[in-house]
Amino acid sequence: MVKTKADEMRRIATVRVRGKVHVRGEIADTLRLLKLNKVNHCVILDNRPQYKGMLNKVKDYITWGEINTENMENLLVKRGRMAGDKRINIDHKEVKAFAKDFMNFKTELADISLKPVFRLKPPSKGYEREGIKKPYSVGGSLGYRGDKINDLLGKMA
Repeated sequence: MVKTKADEMRRIATVRVRGKVHVRGEIADTLRLLKLNKVNHCVILDNRPQYKGMLNKVKDYITWGEINTENMENLLVKRGRMAGDKRINIDHKEVKAFAKDFMNFKTELADISLKPVFRLKPPSKGYEREGIKKPYSVGGSLGYRGDKINDLLGKMA
């Protein structure tokens, strides 16, 4: 299988769906390394093989997929926080330019002193029909969901 440039250049939005009751130690450690400490926290990662292995390890507690630029802008404006829990105080054009550069791997969140975790609200009208204990492929909300993560982030931002 030949990797293309598009396969290498992706940002992945990861959202913790389930809580911390009865979580095995190694899975709790992996969630802590991903900075997904609480339910409805979101972290934006790249698609390195190391991260993919970590995501597959904790797939029963999170959901993830490829985020688009519009949702990244929305997250930055509505849920982006700096040190001291302060909102980002830059205008919309600068946020749009930063989001575009961030999605193209030209800048990082740390470049503007932004916290890596986005604290989201629970999704309006809830998660999928089968709930938070089944994978997305059978109607639940866990695991890989591809571009459909953007719909979930739109309901949570």
